[in-house]
Amino acid sequence: MFIYMDKIRLLFLFSILGASTVYAQKVPPRKPPFKADPDVVMPDTSTVVVKADSSHNGAGEFMSLKQCIDYAMIHQPGLNKSLINVSIAKETNAVNLSPWLPQVSASGNLTHYIQFPANGVITTQGGTTTTTGGTTTGGTTGTGGTTGTGTTTGTTSTSASGVATRTANTFIPQLAVSQAIFNPSLLYAAKSAPLLLKEAQQVTDSTKIFLVSSVSKAYYNVLLTLEQINVLKEDTARLGKNVRDTYHQYIGGIVDETDYEEATITLNNSKAQLKQANENVVPQFAALKQLMGFPPEQQFNVSFNTDQMMQGIYIDTTQQLSYEKRIEFQQLGTEKALQAQLTGYYKTAILPTVSAFYNYNRQFANEHFSNVFDSSYPSSLVGLSVSIPIFTGLGRVHSIRKSKLQEQLLKWDETDLKLQINKEYTTANANYKGNLYNLQLLQKNVAMARRVYFVVSLQYKQGIVAYLNVITAESNLITSEINYLNALFQTLSSKIDLQKAMGNITY
Repeated sequence: MFIYMDKIRLLFLFSILGASTVYAQKVPPRKPPFKADPDVVMPDTSTVVVKADSSHNGAGEFMSLKQCIDYAMIHQPGLNKSLINVSIAKETNAVNLSPWLPQVSASGNLTHYIQFPANGVITTQGGTTTTTGGTTTGGTTGTGGTTGTGTTTGTTSTSASGVATRTANTFIPQLAVSQAIFNPSLLYAAKSAPLLLKEAQQVTDSTKIFLVSSVSKAYYNVLLTLEQINVLKEDTARLGKNVRDTYHQYIGGIVDETDYEEATITLNNSKAQLKQANENVVPQFAALKQLMGFPPEQQFNVSFNTDQMMQGIYIDTTQQLSYEKRIEFQQLGTEKALQAQLTGYYKTAILPTVSAFYNYNRQFANEHFSNVFDSSYPSSLVGLSVSIPIFTGLGRVHSIRKSKLQEQLLKWDETDLKLQINKEYTTANANYKGNLYNLQLLQKNVAMARRVYFVVSLQYKQGIVAYLNVITAESNLITSEINYLNALFQTLSSKIDLQKAMGNITY
């Protein structure tokens, strides 16, 4: 009986010793009272901002992506220049087509003879003017190569018998009217006018597409940096609290000095990253302002909703590529049509130029200058002018050949453009799919990293793990969150590239 009781006491004693050993392994030994090092000071963590805010500028309204694009469509200098070029193209067409309208001109010659030519008598009989021993000059040149004769200048006056005698003072005003009937150059201008206007409008459309793409990417770039700033603010706030806790634990002798130093190093690294991100966002805002045409001295903030971005991040990647949707392909088509019109013009340049003209003259003449307007002698004529190019040194033939060669160049440009568009579409599609898959994985990583950090923090507070595990978990959490943000905005940017490659960006 006594032997049995001794065995029970020994077994109980061994159980207590074993439990003590296990407890000693889990709980760190209590350190003797610690005297703080006078060189070790509590770090300043008062500048750490706990609340994350996407606002960068202290003043200014919040603008969404659509509002930024709308602003750019009104104020961007490059787009406004292209709109002015459309108006210039309209005015240029009006100038080129103006010769189709009647051309009216007025002229006059006031003459005073100091000395008459010898035997210079001009006679007028039956409406026919004959010059003997004198000089009769005349001619009216109209628009479109029309020349009409019928202006007689000289020293003449008409007597009652119909014979003109020499007169010292004459004034002959003239009114000339011409009308183009057929002209190959004007016909080419009429056919090319709509194409030239279309070309200018396509340049404007191309500028709008570029603005939508560039403003969107610049906007996403600013958002990415602002979101990184938010993440780093939260991280710096957590690290600041960890440093304060570790400092007090170090002062109380609970943890080693290395734990406090590692916490301080991690906090300083986070502060440096936060400072760099705050500096980087300034030129990014400047780039966005430049694309928008926003005044540099004014400020604005960007507003966004991550959930809405996630909902609008998807795009149908099964759509077939259509080259005709690309503005570059449309511009090349317009250029080909203009070149074909030029070839047709060279072919029709052999056709005659036909125009009609009408001239009205009224001659005033008198021996005394003060009485020069006392009497007048009107005359008028109408005619048709025809000009036929017979031989131009084979210039027209060579122009036709040159224009056809340029048409062949445009055909090869079309082939090269198709290859380029296909490469852009394939690259953008692959980038979008890869970024979207990466985004989905990194989203899971963020959730797991947060859970790991929470668990490791609790284990460290209970003394189960070392502070190095906390630093590793914190680093993984920051990396996961920043990588997720990078993937999010890379996916949004690659979506813009894919829409541009498919020609689906319109505004």
